[in-house]
Amino acid sequence: MDLSTNYLGFKLAHPVVPSAGPLARKLSGIRELEDAGAPMIILPSLFEEQIEGEEHVLDHYLNYGTDSFGEALSYFPDMTRYNTGPDDYLNLIRKAKESVNVPIVASLNGVSAGGWTRYAKLIEEAGADALELNVFYIPTDMHLTSVAVEQVYLDILKTVKKTVGLPIAVKLSPYFSAMGDMARRLSEGGANALVLFNRFYQPDIDLENLEVVPHLVLSDSEDVRLPVRWAAILYKHIKADIAITSGVHTYDDALKGLMAGASVTMMTSELLHNGTKRIREIVGAMGEWLEQHEYVSVAQMRGSMSQVHIANPAAYVRANYMKVLQSWRADTTGVKK
Repeated sequence: MDLSTNYLGFKLAHPVVPSAGPLARKLSGIRELEDAGAPMIILPSLFEEQIEGEEHVLDHYLNYGTDSFGEALSYFPDMTRYNTGPDDYLNLIRKAKESVNVPIVASLNGVSAGGWTRYAKLIEEAGADALELNVFYIPTDMHLTSVAVEQVYLDILKTVKKTVGLPIAVKLSPYFSAMGDMARRLSEGGANALVLFNRFYQPDIDLENLEVVPHLVLSDSEDVRLPVRWAAILYKHIKADIAITSGVHTYDDALKGLMAGASVTMMTSELLHNGTKRIREIVGAMGEWLEQHEYVSVAQMRGSMSQVHIANPAAYVRANYMKVLQSWRADTTGVKK
């Protein structure tokens, strides 16, 4: 059984990849992930604020950004424990390259044009094999158009591509008004992969202390449906590789992502809940399923349930929405039939 896949120009032993998160913020964690079977390591994001050291900007993003950015709550617990700077991050890349034999993908989150280019270059010089651009941008200006917002992403990609020769993945949110067009433009703009999707955590309100507070909720398998849907829609329509993240907890979740058209399926919440051993368990169960269903490889299965390959392409769009609504029935107790 051939479980190998290709992502960002690398041939990976299998498609179950730990996503950016706290498990890889130390060398010991990176080694543990490789020992557990991870075919690629994606580091937590290096934030431009860490590098600049501007306290007023840093304080803003630690308090505002952590409410909204999936990995940030784990990466930035509080100001008193904040001690990770650019030198630590670049050293982590160097040490990881010396210590493990799988590709190391750095992740960068910037706020200025100069920050993206300068630190992307530093990351490349430190030895990273690829770079994930984790664009966190909430347009709160009521006069900012969707065209201008989209251009921010395109300009970041263009600028970084001019600066480094690394394969580039762009991690997206699902909130674009024309997701398909945006994915196409990023792919044509040089993105080697698109990661679907970033989980923006929403702040909560503390009713007793009258404060806006961060609220971390890890994903569950229900969350995989959105990235699976878009992977199925985008498959064969863009050149960039597709990765799905958020909601991958079981081999079923991973298989669905691959059938939709993803090259890799990424997870962190499951590994935080149940340990890194889950990588081998999920890969093993995936191999058994493929064998039972007479597949010879992941490549054979990939995209088999995408929109271009299924008998009813409308199942991924409006027709399916109507069927779901019409399928609900309840008895007198309100229990679904």
